[in-house]
Amino acid sequence: MKVMKVLGSGCANCVNTARLIEQVAKAQGVEVSVEKVTDMETIMSYGVMSTPGVVMDEQVVHSGGVPRAEEIAIWLKKEV
Repeated sequence: MKVMKVLGSGCANCVNTARLIEQVAKAQGVEVSVEKVTDMETIMSYGVMSTPGVVMDEQVVHSGGVPRAEEIAIWLKKEV
């Protein structure tokens, strides 16, 4: 199971990012756990200055907007 965190204030882009990750994972048959992180201190600890940010298995893979489905598909295919 891949652990994904969506970092952000809970805005529409953050919600859409979490939803898109879940949709792409389901389409690929990949199990994911998506956690929404809204605590600014925690977000800053990852070095993310522009949200939404996405962390996969404790590594920042994206920040600053809703990622494209193609990007998410590539992240989900990577081995950890």
